[in-house]
Amino acid sequence: MALIDEVVIRIQGGSGGKGCISFRRETFVPFGGPNGGDGGKGGDVYLKATRDKTSLLDFKYQPRYLAERGEHGLGKDMFGRGGEDLIVAVPMGTLVFDNQTGELLADLTEHEQTILVAKGGRGGRGNLSFKSSTNRAPRNATPGELGESKELKLELKLLADVGLIGLPNAGKSSFLTAVSRARPKVADYPFTTLEPALGVVEHKGHAFVIADLPGLIERASEGAGLGHRFLRHVARNRVLLHLVDITQSPESIQKSIETIRNELGAYDPELLEREQRLVFTKIDLLPAEDLAEQKQNLQALGLDGYYISSAAREGLGPLLDDLAGLTRRENKA
Repeated sequence: MALIDEVVIRIQGGSGGKGCISFRRETFVPFGGPNGGDGGKGGDVYLKATRDKTSLLDFKYQPRYLAERGEHGLGKDMFGRGGEDLIVAVPMGTLVFDNQTGELLADLTEHEQTILVAKGGRGGRGNLSFKSSTNRAPRNATPGELGESKELKLELKLLADVGLIGLPNAGKSSFLTAVSRARPKVADYPFTTLEPALGVVEHKGHAFVIADLPGLIERASEGAGLGHRFLRHVARNRVLLHLVDITQSPESIQKSIETIRNELGAYDPELLEREQRLVFTKIDLLPAEDLAEQKQNLQALGLDGYYISSAAREGLGPLLDDLAGLTRRENKA
């Protein structure tokens, strides 16, 4: 499945109802005055952020949204009912752009944050509203106005406490599976993860959200591979957890770490200042003596961090302790 974090949708407020031309006609009142009511206002369209959605996939299959029109006015001074507003749910972290001008209309980062994106049309005037001292029997009314119409571009930047970064096949999905109830696809080949997955980790009375993001490759900042789509999500994460496969040679590990840092810096230098932790994965695949030697080689290169096995659930406790402390501080900041 392709990563769906950017869509274009078309929205329109409801049209206003027509005004009515009507006159009072009752027994013994042969020349009653006008009593045509106004039409109702069309419904507005709102976008509302929710933590219950994590993808824009729904919008790919339903790209058009129209609010309810207002009811027409009727005789006997009856005004039309206003159309129901339409509230469209989007994931937290959604950027809303006017697709014609490129203007950023909103950055929806809070649960239930709501913005008005298209106004409904005003209802038409019935002939009752045209009555005056000089025109006691008006025979004119106006149609309702069309609702406001827009084409919006939605871009999603996932909001999470911790983002998993690393080259493809570094063990990110396996880690998320081991520490949360999320079940991303796990396999021994690159680019298993094509769509971000979120998992909630509960550790010693504290809960935080981890995002498993598609793997980086060299020149991702220039758009190679999943490129900017990956880096867009990284920008939202408070803490970055850099996972590296420890079964490679020390020189390959050092190069992979430099590749990730270079791509982060090329996309946004501020990402290099983000709180980060280095995690060496798949330690269960090395015999104890080889693992000890690998640690020494890495430390000689100035590289150190946490050593874990998601499959054997080794080394996870101290890492989760650290992440729980980091996310507590970040949430208070």
